[in-house]
Amino acid sequence: MYSPEDYMLPCLNKKLFGFDCLGCGLQRGLSHLFHGELIAAFKMYPAVYTLVPLGLLILTSLFYKFKHLNKIINGLAIASVLIIIISFTMKFFN
Repeated sequence: MYSPEDYMLPCLNKKLFGFDCLGCGLQRGLSHLFHGELIAAFKMYPAVYTLVPLGLLILTSLFYKFKHLNKIINGLAIASVLIIIISFTMKFFN
């Protein structure tokens, strides 16, 4: 029986240079999130909880306009970048 991880893309950065990139773990984090494994998703890729709403809001903004939508999108984008950098730094030095 195949698992979803059998179909995931490998990290080119990890194959070439031997260490994780800033996006390593996103696919597995999304897989955990969609399977309801919330803690495992956070441990795999903490920014998954800001990237999913960010993506949904960006898709929503293509069809509907809300008063403060751009501010919310910008805030989630900044939070996502900060979480990605902090978690990458912690993973890199541990």
